[in-house]
Amino acid sequence: MKFIAVIPARYASTRFPGKPLAMLGGKPVIQRVYEQAVGALGEAYVATDDERIFNTVEGFGGRAIMTRADHKSGTDRIEEAVTKISSSQEFRDGMADVIINIQGDEPFVQQSQIETLCRLFDDPSTQIGTLGKRFETMEAVENPNSPKIVCDSRGFALYFSRSVIPYVRGKEQGEWFDSYPYLKHLGIYAYRREVLAEITRLPQSPLEKAESLEQLRWLENGYRIRVGITDVETVGIDTPDDLKRAEELCGKLR
Repeated sequence: MKFIAVIPARYASTRFPGKPLAMLGGKPVIQRVYEQAVGALGEAYVATDDERIFNTVEGFGGRAIMTRADHKSGTDRIEEAVTKISSSQEFRDGMADVIINIQGDEPFVQQSQIETLCRLFDDPSTQIGTLGKRFETMEAVENPNSPKIVCDSRGFALYFSRSVIPYVRGKEQGEWFDSYPYLKHLGIYAYRREVLAEITRLPQSPLEKAESLEQLRWLENGYRIRVGITDVETVGIDTPDDLKRAEELCGKLR
């Protein structure tokens, strides 16, 4: 089975414009993401609508695909990029079976996380894969910016929410954390090629609009998302302050 990574990267960002090109440990953030992806899978592409990002990626020897500027989500951008990649001469032997979506602001994504995601597709019933990690504190569980997952007994997602789920009935809220293994959603996805094409044609769903979580559109339309468990935390960069913390971490890893 063949896997490739596609990294959606936009220049525009409300909280941190130009963050893919921000320098981290002497390299642009997008280069660090790209190198982590290539190290794990051997093949990666950056999908962008900005010539500055495109030129930077090609400048450090990476592969980049120009996409439209009007995509509403990274998943839509990836589908356009994959369509262009699959029609190129590079893929005379066929396109990848599974596409890994690695966010362009995740410079510390680990090989073990990507490997966990890939192993989910050993089961032919896996259509979409993602990762979850046990929360470490109840305070973190209560943060609406950290989506929660509840899964069934086979590891398929039942629901994602910004609210604290599940509600532990009959106990004080201070006891909830010791009563249930709350699971944090990490925003890295993998899709079978044909499933990616299908889900990008779906209209926004009521649950997606309510929670502002794209993956609920897929669940609401009957697609199944298998969740791999990792003990490795992600370190995303959403703000300039995040970049400062990432710089400190980068220094420790050298």
